[in-house]
Amino acid sequence: MCWTHRSSPPTLDDVRNSDLSRTALAAFAPVVWGSTYVVTTELLPVGHPLFAGLLRALPAGLVALALTRTLPRGSWWAKAAALGVLNIGLFFPFLFIAAERLPGGVAATLGAAQPLVVALLAVGVLRESPSAWRLAWGVIGMLGVGLVVLGPAAGFDLAGVLAGLGGAATMALGVTLTKKWGRPAGASPTAFAGWQLTAGGLFLVPVTFLFEGPPPAIGLTALLGYLWLGGVGGLLAYVLWFRAIGTLPVTSVSMLGLLSPMVAAALGVVVLGQTLDLVQLTGFALALAAIVAAQRPAPVLAEGALQ
Repeated sequence: MCWTHRSSPPTLDDVRNSDLSRTALAAFAPVVWGSTYVVTTELLPVGHPLFAGLLRALPAGLVALALTRTLPRGSWWAKAAALGVLNIGLFFPFLFIAAERLPGGVAATLGAAQPLVVALLAVGVLRESPSAWRLAWGVIGMLGVGLVVLGPAAGFDLAGVLAGLGGAATMALGVTLTKKWGRPAGASPTAFAGWQLTAGGLFLVPVTFLFEGPPPAIGLTALLGYLWLGGVGGLLAYVLWFRAIGTLPVTSVSMLGLLSPMVAAALGVVVLGQTLDLVQLTGFALALAAIVAAQRPAPVLAEGALQ
């Protein structure tokens, strides 16, 4: 008698564990990006933020291309270029302009608007149903970040505010289009990230030299900082980030971005000796609650209700 083994279908627990694993890997990226402020202020030369962004993107992209030996084909040349410019090439300058012209807390709070923009774009670009659940938690998450990072010295500069909102909008559009277009067959997550990092890095080359001039001298400390930003914060983080966008709901992934200012604040306490008061701790709790809630499906309150 011949017996044929047939694997049993995945259980609900299997699905939940798989989603949890993918979410944990996706969270690695914004957690690492939260170290950017400490690395920049403590290890890198002062006054060259765009150069730091360039070294974070272009070498990592070229390494990925060399490892995978996979180039875009057909329409993916234009798509990869567009995604690279949105997710990296434009996002970095907006981020650094906001950081220079605004107090860090204001810039971080404006950046926390990204999940709200993604939730709106998901309706128009991805044709998803409006989600009052995710919009509400997006607002709560932005409020939580604001309570953590905004202080009494917070000020508002028009150009800085526009840059902060521009950074949130460009990356939100890049994330949404990454979800819409997916990843082409035959391209690994590493190759896909490499295309975008290279495109964004090439875009940053003229921008960096136009606004910052020649690169600074790089000592051992700065070299270690650039290696961290490019190797871990660049190549590894973006591989996991773009992979997550393809496998998880885009609005859930975008909420994980709130981890960056949270980690930056935590590192300020651990590394720089800063302190958090009761209001900031309350903001921490709100932001973390929003991140966790956004990873769960919306509750069905009533038939026909917005989910």
